[in-house]
Amino acid sequence: MNIAIGTTDLFILGLYLIGVVLFGSWVGGRQKNLSDYLLGGKTLPWWAILGSIVATETSTVTFLSVPGIAYEPGGNLQFLQLAIGFIVGRFLVIAFLLPLYYRGEIYSAYEILKDRFGGTTEQVSSLAFILMRTLADGLRLYLTALVLEKVVGIPLSTCIILIGVGTIVYTCMGGMKSVVWNDCLQFVIYIAGAIFAFAVIIDKLPNGWTDFQQFAETHHKMSMFDFSWDLSNKYSFWAGLVGGLFLSMATHGADQLMIQRYLGARSQRDAAKALGISGFVVFAQFALFLLLGIALAAFYTSFPPETAFAKSDEVFATFIIDNLPVGIKGITLAAVFAAAMSTLSSSLSSTTSALVNDFYLPLTATKKQPAELVKTSRYFTALFGIAQISVGIAANKLISDSLISASVVGNVFTIAAISTGLILGIFFLAAFSKRASQVPALLGFLIGLATVLYVFFEMQDQVAWPWYSLIGATTVFLVGIFGSIFLPDKKQNGGE
Repeated sequence: MNIAIGTTDLFILGLYLIGVVLFGSWVGGRQKNLSDYLLGGKTLPWWAILGSIVATETSTVTFLSVPGIAYEPGGNLQFLQLAIGFIVGRFLVIAFLLPLYYRGEIYSAYEILKDRFGGTTEQVSSLAFILMRTLADGLRLYLTALVLEKVVGIPLSTCIILIGVGTIVYTCMGGMKSVVWNDCLQFVIYIAGAIFAFAVIIDKLPNGWTDFQQFAETHHKMSMFDFSWDLSNKYSFWAGLVGGLFLSMATHGADQLMIQRYLGARSQRDAAKALGISGFVVFAQFALFLLLGIALAAFYTSFPPETAFAKSDEVFATFIIDNLPVGIKGITLAAVFAAAMSTLSSSLSSTTSALVNDFYLPLTATKKQPAELVKTSRYFTALFGIAQISVGIAANKLISDSLISASVVGNVFTIAAISTGLILGIFFLAAFSKRASQVPALLGFLIGLATVLYVFFEMQDQVAWPWYSLIGATTVFLVGIFGSIFLPDKKQNGGE
């Protein structure tokens, strides 16, 4: 077994992974009912939800790949244009969609669609979310395991299982409280890891901060805005503002992964505060990761690697292993797993919530006792964890056989943009159309799916992924509006 780090760093990493499981199992306390297990008893403070929102959308993909964007030749700060759209999108969610979730006692975002359109619309939307989340986070698990394999030298499939099982254990034992509080802890760890790494890079440059500034200026790395109108450019201002706005509305306004956190807040006001501020925190976080990428480019210009990097995603991980001092290396590697486990645990909790409330309870003829429902939810959590592990192992096989793209980042973004945009379109119908009913909504979903898949397969060179959510949501909404004229439903506003 070829171990790439020393005993001290390996001990820190192992201690962190064990500590996360123990802390998560303890902090969740005892869950007496579904509200305790899936929503943390609705007692979570806004600042904890804020930390959880940010940590959840920061996976290993973000932590390792965003620095790579600025590291590349021609790379700069233009990725931040997307974060501008994220901020605007969040405030639109607060204004138009968040009030929907506080009209009654709900556990799943898609229960609203049942009240408005009917059970079929609820279950179609919920199923799309469950499939998307399992596939996307299985790929995130795979990417995280690649780092662990490089660090400790054990087989990739074993790494996938170790990370997956650890996340399953603390999510099953602690429920939503465990997820949120662990997210907050992991947010602190991965931000600290990034800051440590940035400081070490600056210290290693021959002239420190002066070299960093000169390199950034010479290579135009601080350029942030590109106002060119090109749909194929994923980092233009318009793709960032408009595409990012719709993507943020989809992921934060129509996705159970985030909505579950709002439902765990003490009030709608607290949920709005956490969501609104989170956009600015994400912007600052992306800026930190991009500056880290510029610093890495300056470092490897002064100290070229023996072998050129095959992909920019490898740069930060390689620097961590080869250049960080003992102790800091272990903490920074722990940050990589912190980013991954926060997303994975949130995914397990939210898919369980969707399955239990949108499928299991409606199909259960007899009323279940609270303790029995909590037990069943734990089983479903473990089941989704196994599914993500399976996706991660399958991804390794398919990528090795060149059956799917090796770009994990591209695959994750594409899956999210396609599926969440479609669901956002149905939520738009629920919020803004009194006439639209179940049949036109489902027709819109199907035509929207066909449209966005056509764009992806036939026009991906002309249309970048930030536009997919806009295309999907707009198609669903327009088809639903016009369809309601020609396909009137006798059971308006909630018929089966």
